[in-house]
Amino acid sequence: MKGRTAIPIAGLVGLAVVAACAMRSMPEPSEGRAIYQANCAQCHGTEGRGDGPWAASHDPPPTDLTRLSKNGAFSRAEVLAVIDGYDRTGLPGQDMPEFGLLLEGPTVPVDTGDGVLTPTPRPLAALLAYLESLQST
Repeated sequence: MKGRTAIPIAGLVGLAVVAACAMRSMPEPSEGRAIYQANCAQCHGTEGRGDGPWAASHDPPPTDLTRLSKNGAFSRAEVLAVIDGYDRTGLPGQDMPEFGLLLEGPTVPVDTGDGVLTPTPRPLAALLAYLESLQST
């Protein structure tokens, strides 16, 4: 009887390890979509084109988030710095709130382009993945 329970327990432990690893990997864009809709769509629009219901009240208007890539490259480091409020250098206006404090939680490793995996709050990484998925080709 002892040997029979070892297999199901080992299977459950294996499933727990797989689930924990999935939560520690880069989130899928779909996870970031809900965060985007709750925090960004009012200004940037549901499709990220800078045409949300509050856009008309901003001067300059909100950025078109489908065009963040420069020369075909999406800079994860720059986008994260703007979202969390760390660096707004060169951005016109100061209407965009800082979301760094709102996007806390367990961290996941994110490669921001330098090959180094940086611990990043999962909600922030999810939002980053979603914004990256919006880029026009």
